[in-house]
Amino acid sequence: QVRLVESGGGLVQPGGSLKLSCAASGFSFSDYTLSWYRQAREQRELVASVTSGGTTNYADSVKGRFTISRDDAKKMLYLQMNRLKLEDTATYYCNVRGAFGPGTQVTITS
Repeated sequence: QVRLVESGGGLVQPGGSLKLSCAASGFSFSDYTLSWYRQAREQRELVASVTSGGTTNYADSVKGRFTISRDDAKKMLYLQMNRLKLEDTATYYCNVRGAFGPGTQVTITS
């Protein structure tokens, strides 16, 4: 059974940084594309993804500021978020095979 647990969220000022982590289990981690989504209002949006081969993809709103990475040996997914903006405030979710973790809250506030 797929299990995903996000961590690393918190409260930060605009321009600051956070690094999110996602611990995964219950599937062959290295075989799958992994993603980060976020939800601030009703719609959940894709933030970034990384394929099993390491190819990354980013939403236009985070390009140049966020970096997704994976550690297949540790079964961990990361999201380094720099130069955070107020509009980055959301609950961030790890995703694989249609499954989501419980999320971690990121709040950007001055």
